[in-house]
Amino acid sequence: MLIILKNKDTLCIDDFSFKCVIGKNGTSKNKIEGDKKTPIGTFSLGPLYFRNDRNKKIDTNLKIIKIKKNMGWCDDVNYKKYNKPIKITKKIKHEKMFRTDHKYDYVIPIKYNFNHPKKNKGSAIFIHLTSNYKKTLGCVALNKSDMIILLKIIKKDTKIKIT
Repeated sequence: MLIILKNKDTLCIDDFSFKCVIGKNGTSKNKIEGDKKTPIGTFSLGPLYFRNDRNKKIDTNLKIIKIKKNMGWCDDVNYKKYNKPIKITKKIKHEKMFRTDHKYDYVIPIKYNFNHPKKNKGSAIFIHLTSNYKKTLGCVALNKSDMIILLKIIKKDTKIKIT
């Protein structure tokens, strides 16, 4: 099963099309940490991380992980767990997973630069929520109702193709 990013503002899977938004500076084959671009390629997806204090457990085929207050995603290029989930410390640069806004109420990591991450090639690339379709820092974002439908459709081996 394949999710396709079409025309930079539409995610397509099976017979479904969802309005989405991507990185502020478009897409790139040569992603660099902080460039606000969405990486081009075909990537596996990680588990679903979700805020159980705001949402009910959802029906999905993905592994489900509850977001805790001390969870972060490492974007520190000099740390051994670069582009991996971590327990937050002041010493390690990170993206907070437990946010005051609702962007990460449901979030799926896109496994870009993931298995053997290369320094400065980009981190924390997710499918997450948006309420206003404002361009992202490199992620793919869609509204909550569309995310819930997507989560019901996708399987553990679903990939996303970004062109």
